[in-house]
Amino acid sequence: MRSHRTLTMEKTLLPLTPLSALRVERHQLPANGLIPNTTIQQKPLIIYRGVFPAPTPSASQIEGHIAAVGVFEPMWRYPMYPDDHFHTTSHELVVVHHGRARLNFGGEGCQGAVVTEVQAGDAVLIPAGVSHRLVEDLEGGFEMVGSYPVGAEHWDLCYGKAGEEEHVANIKDLGWLDKDPLYGDNGPAVHA
Repeated sequence: MRSHRTLTMEKTLLPLTPLSALRVERHQLPANGLIPNTTIQQKPLIIYRGVFPAPTPSASQIEGHIAAVGVFEPMWRYPMYPDDHFHTTSHELVVVHHGRARLNFGGEGCQGAVVTEVQAGDAVLIPAGVSHRLVEDLEGGFEMVGSYPVGAEHWDLCYGKAGEEEHVANIKDLGWLDKDPLYGDNGPAVHA
């Protein structure tokens, strides 16, 4: 189980794939039962393909980059929960630093789910309300750095079950990002 931890890191910006060459995917996901996905704020799931060019930096270096940009705060290293879950108190940024995996965004049975493969160097910005889960670790040892907006309420876990409606209603009040968590003043999140 991943847990909140205080990280000690050197805040250093790393070279990123130039925005002009970055492959970006944006997905709007329909609600899936009690999982709202992107329907509340209309902010897309954003996948940054190869944002960190090879050789992929270490987890500590990625954490240092995220901290140096100053929009998100690194909080954990973990693969991803194998159960559909989402957050209502915070958006989430995950950056793959090791391995390759198949992930599901949208939830089991969602007609518009995005089931995609990610690999070291990729990042995903997951808006609050978007279900996500690990489908398969394709090489063994898959791991990501998980981060949340600086100053955000601690992330919660919801599963699309009855009784979570009050939590889901809070998503509408969450602010979006003024800066991209990886590129700063410019980048895919700024133009979402």
